[in-house]
Formats: sequence, C-alpha cells, structure tokens
Amino acid sequence: MATAKTRSGPGRRLAARLLRVLLALAVILAGLGWYYGPQLSQRAEAGTAYGARVACSCRYLGGRDLEDCRKDFEPGMELVSLSEDVEQKSVTASVPLLASQTATFRESYGCVLERWER
Repeated sequence: MATAKTRSGPGRRLAARLLRVLLALAVILAGLGWYYGPQLSQRAEAGTAYGARVACSCRYLGGRDLEDCRKDFEPGMELVSLSEDVEQKSVTASVPLLASQTATFRESYGCVLERWER
C-alpha cells in the first residue's frame, strides 16, 4: 500500500507564515478602509470639485495651459488628475476609484460645476 508523502520543512513553514502575514495585512487594510473610507471619499469629492473649478477658470478664463493650472492647486492635491474636453469647454478632475467632477465654462457665468448627485 502506497502512502502519499507530504512536504514539510522550512519551505512549507515559510509559505504558511507568509500566508498568515498576507491575511493579517488584508484584514488590517480592510479595517482601515472601513474606518477611513467615508472621510477619504468626502475629501476626494471636495478636492475634485475644487480642482475642476479652479482648472476650468484657469484654462478658459485665464487662457493658460492645463498643466500650468496645476500650480494653482493647494498642497495635498497631488492625486487629483485633470483632463479637458475642448469642444465642450470643460475640465474634469478625478481621484482614481474615489471621485470625479466636471466644471464647464459658460458665457456670462464662468465655470460651473456639474450638479452633484447624492
């Protein structure tokens, strides 16, 4: 009768330890996401709204290049990215996976944010 051999030794112990560490990190990250997630989401929404409005004004009222408009951002807005739709005269600011906001230039009104859906 043949018996199946199981591997044991340093390699298997190391793999088991690594698995436990990765599982612990996943639990910690999930807990942090649960605790800080709403606050991060709200900050991202405010940051993208501010970024879209400022960049739209800079671009379509000031006539500056969109990349140059990043100089007008407050410290801590490094994650906010900008894109523009030249035809619509709008600028969209976004933070990946968290928030996005668009401001559109309108004659006599300046740059107006899209309506927030809640």
